[in-house]
Amino acid sequence: PPAYPAMNSTLATSRQTLQIMHEEFCRGHAIIDRLWKEHQEDPDNDKKTNWGELFMPSDFFILYPNYLSLCIVGPTLADAQTWAGFVESRLRKLVSDMLGRSLPLSKIQLWPKKIEACVADKNALLNRAQRENCSTYFVGFQIDTLRMRGKQLNVELQLSNFREWELSKFMPFVTGMDLVAKSFTVKELPKICFESFMDMSKVDAMKRRKALRKADPRRQEKKRLRKLLELKARMAEIKKRKTEKEQEESAKSIAATKDEEASSPKPKEEEAEAAEEVKEESDGVKEEEETESNEKKRKREDDEDVDKVEVVEEEDNEMITIKEEVDQVEQKIAVKVEALEDHEQHIVNDDTTAPDTEEANLLDNIYDAFTQEKKTREEAEADRQKLLAGEFLDEGDLGEVDEAEVDNIYTGDSARETYFVLQQHKEKKKLEENEPKKSQVVVSKRALPLGKEEVEVLRNAGVAIVSDDEQKPAVGGNMIQPWRKPRKDFTGVKIDINFNEKWDIVELDSNGCIIDKGDDDFKQSYQWTGRTAGFEFKLGERGLGYYRTGKKVIVPSNVAY
Repeated sequence: PPAYPAMNSTLATSRQTLQIMHEEFCRGHAIIDRLWKEHQEDPDNDKKTNWGELFMPSDFFILYPNYLSLCIVGPTLADAQTWAGFVESRLRKLVSDMLGRSLPLSKIQLWPKKIEACVADKNALLNRAQRENCSTYFVGFQIDTLRMRGKQLNVELQLSNFREWELSKFMPFVTGMDLVAKSFTVKELPKICFESFMDMSKVDAMKRRKALRKADPRRQEKKRLRKLLELKARMAEIKKRKTEKEQEESAKSIAATKDEEASSPKPKEEEAEAAEEVKEESDGVKEEEETESNEKKRKREDDEDVDKVEVVEEEDNEMITIKEEVDQVEQKIAVKVEALEDHEQHIVNDDTTAPDTEEANLLDNIYDAFTQEKKTREEAEADRQKLLAGEFLDEGDLGEVDEAEVDNIYTGDSARETYFVLQQHKEKKKLEENEPKKSQVVVSKRALPLGKEEVEVLRNAGVAIVSDDEQKPAVGGNMIQPWRKPRKDFTGVKIDINFNEKWDIVELDSNGCIIDKGDDDFKQSYQWTGRTAGFEFKLGERGLGYYRTGKKVIVPSNVAY
């Protein structure tokens, strides 16, 4: 209906309500179009046009196969009215959002008018006052068989979510307020539904439903297809029976002809000709088989001969290649032997001319190999120890070293060079017979600290130096101080602390808030656990829980915050 101020009613339109409005608009247009055509055919007779069909009551209670009743109950008339107003404002969310979207339904509709009666089940836990103060709404729905899984449709989850998310917002909630649901089929609906809204009895309504179902073109088409399938099945059975009969008749006729032939004797000439024909055919078959087997044997022999020839050729080729390789190796060996003979002749000639120089060169090569010989880590460490012990050294000729070499002793701030003399390994025989023996100086560098030199310089400068060996430990330096020792004579004095006022002992949760354990007038609960006599579930001054109805809320001191 129109409202002031103007409001946009399409805000509450959903897919389900749009589908229903579109169907009703189409139905009204079809009625008016039919009446208009009747008027054009007979414009003088206006009394025959039945405009009352356009204003007939809705067929809601015979239009759907399944229905759901929602009974809104309260303990008193005033509580039931306030509770019903709040629930009515949320029914749109239940039908369009929760039931329409989450269930496999092809169509769902809420009847906007309520019935002042209780149609809840007799087993429902409702008292007399609740059944008297009750108003009921009906929801019609049609199941989509293509999306349906199983045979039962459960709406209990959607109803529990509706109570928890939407109806729990009502304040103040009074014990006895509830929403009770029950499912019906179209034939199980109470009579008051048809008498109140269709102005007819339940029997007349069922007759009208049957007529509408027969007039439905979709159902007519389905019925026609069903009959066609039945007729096709019957025709297939009839054809099958005919073919079976024909097969049986043909089998019988063949058996009869065989019996007649067996009973009637054949002439001898015909039998002899038939026997000769059979023999000729068998002989021809045998000859064909023999020719085929001979041809196969010939092919096999030819293939074997070809394979043998190929194998012999391959073996000959391999022998030729092996002989060529042997000849090449023999030629190389002969060339090397000639070269060695020439080299030996050249060496003999050189020995006659310069034997002394050759011997000297050999000694030098041996000495170089001796000095440059690679050693393992253990051998090198043993040589180093012998070198430090003085087995390979002679410290006698340091005075013959030049001053320039002495100046280069210090190579850094913290290292110096040490010089050692290594005697010559072997004198050359003829080139050095008349010359005096000389020693060869070999320099080996080793990094040493400059601690002693620095100490001597400082002592010469007049500074008193005390080494680590000369230091003496302080007397009592390693003793524990007396104030660090544990006291053994401490007996331990007990101290009692008494308070004039008594303190409340509380418990804290993970967030640091005080836990209210409740009392006779309050029971803490974070969710709805059911109806409790004398209590109401709400969010009050002491938090979420059950409060005693009609009792003033007093926050204890131990939970005040």
